[in-house]
Amino acid sequence: MTSATPQDENNSILACTISRDVQNFDLLIEDMEVALGERWGDLGFAEALAFFTQPEAGSLQFVALALDGDDEDNLTLMGEIITQAKEKGIKVVLIAEDVTPAALHQLLRKGADEFVPYPLPEGELQEAIDRMNQPDPVMAPQAAPSSINGASKEGALFVVQGLAGGVGSTTMAVNLAWELATVSAKETPKVCLIDLDLQYGTVSTYLDLPRHEAVFEMLSDTDSMDEESFGQALQTFEEKLQVLTAPSDMVPLDIITPEDIQRVIDTARANFDYVVIDMPKTLVHWSETVLQAAHVYFALIELDMRSAQNALRLKRALQAEELPFNKLRFAMNRAPKFTDLNGKSRVKRMGESLGISIDLLLPDGGKPVMQSGDHGLPLANSAAKNPLRREIAKLAQSLHSLGSSDAEAA
Repeated sequence: MTSATPQDENNSILACTISRDVQNFDLLIEDMEVALGERWGDLGFAEALAFFTQPEAGSLQFVALALDGDDEDNLTLMGEIITQAKEKGIKVVLIAEDVTPAALHQLLRKGADEFVPYPLPEGELQEAIDRMNQPDPVMAPQAAPSSINGASKEGALFVVQGLAGGVGSTTMAVNLAWELATVSAKETPKVCLIDLDLQYGTVSTYLDLPRHEAVFEMLSDTDSMDEESFGQALQTFEEKLQVLTAPSDMVPLDIITPEDIQRVIDTARANFDYVVIDMPKTLVHWSETVLQAAHVYFALIELDMRSAQNALRLKRALQAEELPFNKLRFAMNRAPKFTDLNGKSRVKRMGESLGISIDLLLPDGGKPVMQSGDHGLPLANSAAKNPLRREIAKLAQSLHSLGSSDAEAA
């Protein structure tokens, strides 16, 4: 298809692909033909905005916005395409290849409904179409959370979960939180780091903080939790980062309910610009609550068989329950170096075989990473030039830049 008009003029078009050149996404063409036959069209980025004003656009059910790394310079235009589509009541599915997590996060916050990595996993586009066609659930109204300083912030929520032991999820969570807290000399974002690995959480160890009884008391009775009790459970690291450590004693993961977790998240988001959660490796009955609330959910893996198998199992579990798998951003820790072409090829093959997009490659920081945790200091304080620290700092800067631009637009 080369235009927004189907070959059968008697049938209105139901969808359009929007891309710089649809021939770069040949698998998308095949899947669109399987899903819609001839009832779809193709548009360029600039053509799309003009087409939305035409009467023919009234029949569109969704558009597939396809982009790759070369398109990141046009994020403003693509954001406008998403905005215009949503105003017309048209669903948007992102098809992305080699696009950074920051760019995807920005476009998803603009209102994109679904995300599918490219090359397209078999049947993934049809599943995304089916999910978009489902009626929106009716949500019970919730009272707006109050704020310690009198103004609700609705902070961004970033979640980190390791898909295997030792992949560096706590290192990622601790250092991402610290980099966000120190991202700008002029601005002072309020950041809260929450350790929800209630049994083996080590955030307190990595920041050399004691574990307080107030944490368990607060989590045990969130019905009566207020800003004061939540604040008393927090500890301050170097006057810049607020931390909710794991309880002092090992407790069952099911001691808290999804409702408890939702109250903690709501309170934290109301009082902080950024909230970072370190999750346990185990899936529990409140994992869905965190996933639904997250703006970005980083799933950490390594280039090994256990990570591959666990990633595939997690994908199947989330899709079986029709949970938003598209929120996951797979991050590979101890990724091959830039000059390791064989290793980079293995990363690409791993992503293709699992049908996932590995969006973030974190370099191996070596012994300084372990030493940093043992000394209770973020990498920025103990090994500022470490390659892992630099990559996490770049991620924090991009996330903060997106948050700042969203705030200015609002």
